[in-house]
Amino acid sequence: MINNIHDTTILNNGVKMPWFGIGVFKVEEGPELIQAVKFAINHGYRSIDTAAIYGNEEGVGQGIREGIQEVGISREELFVTSKVWNADLGYESTLAAYETSLKKLGLDYLDLYLIHWPVAGEYKDAWRALETLYKEGRIKAIGVSNFQVHHLEDLMKDAEINPMINQVEYHPRLNQKEVQAFCREHGIQLEAWSPLMQGQLLDHPVLQEIAKKYNKTVAQVILRWDLQNGVVTIPKSTKEHRIVENSTIFDFELTTEDIQQINTLNKNHRVGPDPDNFDF
Repeated sequence: MINNIHDTTILNNGVKMPWFGIGVFKVEEGPELIQAVKFAINHGYRSIDTAAIYGNEEGVGQGIREGIQEVGISREELFVTSKVWNADLGYESTLAAYETSLKKLGLDYLDLYLIHWPVAGEYKDAWRALETLYKEGRIKAIGVSNFQVHHLEDLMKDAEINPMINQVEYHPRLNQKEVQAFCREHGIQLEAWSPLMQGQLLDHPVLQEIAKKYNKTVAQVILRWDLQNGVVTIPKSTKEHRIVENSTIFDFELTTEDIQQINTLNKNHRVGPDPDNFDF
């Protein structure tokens, strides 16, 4: 059982990654963002996920610096992720994008760097760049985001190093069964973005009933479901009480019946773009 916010999964290269973290998608630069990162660090979060396209790496970096100083921990105790955007997916442009992200974040290295989307004909050059950075010791782990099975198969045909992570939209309405099975088979850790389906599941009667049974919120039940399915999760929030609430999921465990019941809610429904039809 995953029973602590500091519990980690071991990636296929031996690197430890927290099972639980915070995402900052669509959080604009400014005091709210900086404060959210600090709140998270203060409340035990050790994994922070951003991306070049979010336009907020500078604020995330400032929040990290201020947060670790307040709490008295080292940079090495955090797991920081960013992603290369579609417009930069060439070999040289990916290398340059990495340097830009590091500079904005004010960091010497990233724990995880991802290809954000599987843009047709572009991601293999970007992957070679990630392999180069990884072999040079500039990144602790490399991976992809929004890759479906056929994208992974195509990438791995020519890759020297298999991805360590595949971060995908994942929630009870989109449980990514085939992707998850493929990732398990090949030692790739699945990670959930939009685990709460942007709040669209909070009124669902099945989830409300399960939440009532444990005296938890629907959000807490969904996040616990992620972890018990072996999926790393990074819910987004800027409010301190939500950041705390989201992380209060380590004192209960869903039954097999609960998990099966939640699994039946799958409709293969996305709130984000379809990876097969998304370029920019």
